[in-house]
Amino acid sequence: MTRSAPLLAALCLFLAPLASRELRAQPSQQDVAVRSLPANAAAVPFMTGERLDYELRFGSIKVGNGSMEVKEITEVRGRPVWHTTFTIKGGFALYRVNDLYESWFDVVTLNSLRYHQDVDEGSYERQRRYEIFPERGMLREGDRDEEPTVASPLDEGSFLYFVRTLPLEVGKTYEFSRYFKAQGNPVRIRVLRRETVTVPGGTFKTVVLQPTFQTKGIFSQNGKAEVWITDDDRRMMVQMKSKLSFGSLNLYLRSAKGTR
Repeated sequence: MTRSAPLLAALCLFLAPLASRELRAQPSQQDVAVRSLPANAAAVPFMTGERLDYELRFGSIKVGNGSMEVKEITEVRGRPVWHTTFTIKGGFALYRVNDLYESWFDVVTLNSLRYHQDVDEGSYERQRRYEIFPERGMLREGDRDEEPTVASPLDEGSFLYFVRTLPLEVGKTYEFSRYFKAQGNPVRIRVLRRETVTVPGGTFKTVVLQPTFQTKGIFSQNGKAEVWITDDDRRMMVQMKSKLSFGSLNLYLRSAKGTR
């Protein structure tokens, strides 16, 4: 594990936002979100209130929990954005994890406008705050000087939601140069096969993806991580498996609320 790419932080490359409210408990949330969308908003398979809860296992041992949530539609610099969160908590006796990732991405282009990381893994702690300016092709981390970003940038969270909008045809490889830090490009998504899987949250028909980023971690070029996405209009992630040098780190869907 490296300081630049903590092991569990790499999960965020294919997890994204979810969090706190059950849709039935807040019936007005869905209506507010839908009415807030502009007419030219991108067609997406998610909505405000979607929450996915996961079990995190090291091999067969449960070591924690994760959750992803579409929290709200809000504004960043006057533009309507999806606000999503991803949390993961757990670990081992001598190695604990408490991570939070937040993404704000444009409802029309899905371009990332803001991205936060709060990483607490063992003795490693790091906060990162990014402001991303697609219209100028620049980004700024904290109070540092601005630096170039790519055209139509996506952070880890918004990348997951973007992938959910793709047709995901078996046998195809999709390639993009949209990761907001240019050195992580290109990102390749291979669609390997269809498969029916059973997880704690139920049995699902899925398409199996193999994502590859040009970075270190679970989804590196030499990695063997696979992601199972429901083969329906929801495109939910129900399972992720990775093979590491010291074992396997896996996620399994436990429950889904507020999905379309």
